Amino acid sequence: MRCERFRQDKNYISLTVQRGFTLIETIVGIVVLSISLSIFTTLVYPVAIESAKQVHQIRAAELGQSMINEILGKAFDEKSDMSGGLIRCGEDGVTCTTANNLGPDEISLDVDEVRDVFNDVDDYNGLRDIESSLGQNDSLADIYRGFKTHVRVVYDSDNNGIADANISNAKLITVTVTTPQGFDFVFSAYRYNF
Repeated sequence: MRCERFRQDKNYISLTVQRGFTLIETIVGIVVLSISLSIFTTLVYPVAIESAKQVHQIRAAELGQSMINEILGKAFDEKSDMSGGLIRCGEDGVTCTTANNLGPDEISLDVDEVRDVFNDVDDYNGLRDIESSLGQNDSLADIYRGFKTHVRVVYDSDNNGIADANISNAKLITVTVTTPQGFDFVFSAYRYNF
């Protein structure tokens, strides 16, 4: 009985003296940790990308809708009454801008209009910047960093989304917003001559 007690005490003493991990235990721990971290990052990374994608979608919708609203607030044509109703191009000998000449009007000194003086919808045709119409000091490019826009204005008399070569009473305005991830969001509206 005394021998058994001595063995038990000896085992007890030897267990308390050993401290730390062996080299093999450390290597196994590192391997298990690296495998678990790689699995974790492969699961979390796509979720983070999807979160950014949703934020970009919301911002693209804000930008596209604000540009459509800004453009729709302008006159149908350069030769139309700016508030609508009194003078309309296509009536009483007043001719509308031809389909080939849609775009910014030229002003004095042969310089194209800047956005803060755009006064009709076709001035926006071909616009690719994100500057605010409130002036050069109020830049939206910093807020929408990495976003790109493209505005296209065409005549579309039968509302089928296809450009007409002839002058009509409807202009199709299409704003394409491209997110930093390369996704395109297209917004369109019609502006009628009335």
